[in-house]
Amino acid sequence: MPTSDFMAIDTNKMPWEERFSEKIGRALFRKELFTEPDTGMTVRLVRYPAGVINPNHTHPCGHAMFVLEGNLVTHRGTFGPGSFVWFPEGEAMEHGATATEDVVVVFITNKAFRIDYVEP
Repeated sequence: MPTSDFMAIDTNKMPWEERFSEKIGRALFRKELFTEPDTGMTVRLVRYPAGVINPNHTHPCGHAMFVLEGNLVTHRGTFGPGSFVWFPEGEAMEHGATATEDVVVVFITNKAFRIDYVEP
């Protein structure tokens, strides 16, 4: 949803968009909130279902995850609600939900997003 004007969104009224990942073998869910057209910076809500971990990968952008619900499991530890986690551009990483509960995060990139999986 690109825009350069003021906006306010009631995310409770937005449906979750299911995005099946062949690499994970399961779906992740997201709500697109904002994309800055000049830089590609993106803000979205992302929900990882219980037990889903996005395996070792990199991004050509830095990105943040602000944990709203559940616990975010990463290669650097586990972070609960209220945690702000920054992943630098190019860092190999893993992140997702615990085995027992979904995690919901605000996902923010500093420029256009792409995911590149790192083969073992």
